[in-house]
Parts: sequence; structure tokens; C-alpha cells
Amino acid sequence: MKFVIKLLISVCVISICAAVARKVPTLAGLIAVMPLTGLIVLVWLYLDNPGNFTLMTDYTKGALWGIVPSILFFLVAFLCFQKHLPLWIVLCASFAVWLVGAFFHQLLLK
Repeated sequence: MKFVIKLLISVCVISICAAVARKVPTLAGLIAVMPLTGLIVLVWLYLDNPGNFTLMTDYTKGALWGIVPSILFFLVAFLCFQKHLPLWIVLCASFAVWLVGAFFHQLLLK
């Protein structure tokens, strides 16, 4: 039951963001990258592992440094969209750059 509640809350956040994007795309972009998802994960982690501050510290460190690959993803997407490239090319290029960034993220945090 706990999993279903987590899933429903997470789906609601994504659905709200998608709905806002139809009216105010820049606000939806802000909502999508705001610490809301990080906050949700922190709450889930804490509730599942109360008092495990090593886990919390490791998660926040990963999230903090994970911002860099995410910035690269959105930078590439932004540049590709400015060139009016098809969505599938934008997503492939952005995800490829994110994968390289994520690889170095994991390599450097070990």
C-alpha cells in the first residue's frame, strides 16, 4: 500500500506539471526541475530508513552533483530545439549527452 501511495503522489506531480506546461511552459519547466522530486525522495528515504543519515547524505550528494548532467541534457535540448530539429533527434542527442555526464557522475562519486 505504501508503494501505491508513493506512486500516486509521484504521478500527480508529473501530471500537474504537464497540465501547467500547456498554459505556462516556463513555469512547468521550473516546477519540473525544482527540488520537489528531491523532497519527495528525501521523505520516502527517511520514512523507509529513519535515522540513516549516511543514506540521506549520499543521496543529497548524488543529487547535488547530478545537477550537472541534467543541465547538459537541457542545454543540448534547448540548442537542438532552436535549430528546429525533430523531437526524436533532440531527445536522442540530449539523452546521449546526459548518459556521458551520468557516467562521469558515477565515476567521480565512487
